[in-house]
Amino acid sequence: MSLVRLNIKGISYSQTQNGAYALILNEVDGDRKLPIVIGAFEAQSIAIALEKEISPPRPLTHDLFKNFADRFDIVVKQVIIHKLVDGVFYSSLICERDKIEEIIDARTSDAIALALRFQAPIFTYKNILDKAGIYLKVNPKKDDEDQEDSVLLDELVANEMEPDEQRDTYKGKSLDELQKLLEEAVATEDYEKAAHIRDEISKRE
Repeated sequence: MSLVRLNIKGISYSQTQNGAYALILNEVDGDRKLPIVIGAFEAQSIAIALEKEISPPRPLTHDLFKNFADRFDIVVKQVIIHKLVDGVFYSSLICERDKIEEIIDARTSDAIALALRFQAPIFTYKNILDKAGIYLKVNPKKDDEDQEDSVLLDELVANEMEPDEQRDTYKGKSLDELQKLLEEAVATEDYEKAAHIRDEISKRE
């Protein structure tokens, strides 16, 4: 079976379901994306790795794993999403130490969080992408694409849409206020909140 390389597009959080997140992966040489529902902690960890401007005061679990691996000369060479069963993705870490490769089973969210820290490529098999991949529009506008991701996540985690009461939480804040809130969120290690604030700042820059 042929492997297909994926890039990380980002993390989408549900506009209707509190605590629901999806990791959105893009096909490198194609128009499909692969959405994977993940937990809040893993979403925070991936967001921290993606957002270089947010630096946690203490290492997160995935940072600890990276530091441990560095100390003992272990390298994660690549991540392969190798199986999809009943909506659950299964992944493997391809690791190397002293030129010996080992394959380690991992949750996909953990595997992606580590791939980011090791700058390792991410792959899946073509049959998995054929089964779970979703086609993007041709040259979609950024706002339309973000809305599409949100709707996609809502469809993944619930059958019916519910009213959103927290959608405009940060829209009434100035950039200075947002920057202060971002610093406070990082200081208190509330990385989920920090990621949302950083998203709002990025939209205005």
